[in-house]
Amino acid sequence: MANSPQSKKRARQGETRYAVNKARRSRIRTFLRKVEEAIASGDQTAAAEALRIAQPELARGITKGVLDKNTVARKMSRLSSRVKALVAATA
Repeated sequence: MANSPQSKKRARQGETRYAVNKARRSRIRTFLRKVEEAIASGDQTAAAEALRIAQPELARGITKGVLDKNTVARKMSRLSSRVKALVAATA
């Protein structure tokens, strides 16, 4: 357990960061889920729009240190290819 004032403060800051990062991760997952649902429904315009809205959230996850840049790049790539395939399949 933290004994010195500095370690007590760092423990408090860690709890705060944990709560903020947890909320941020949850928000990102919500946006990803909306894209997944739009793809599953087969609605190409909704899927493209959901992806367009989710991309800045994912990028924000990188800058805030919640997600790794390669993880986000992989997710964006896979989602965009699935949306593009959905557009091609219905056309």
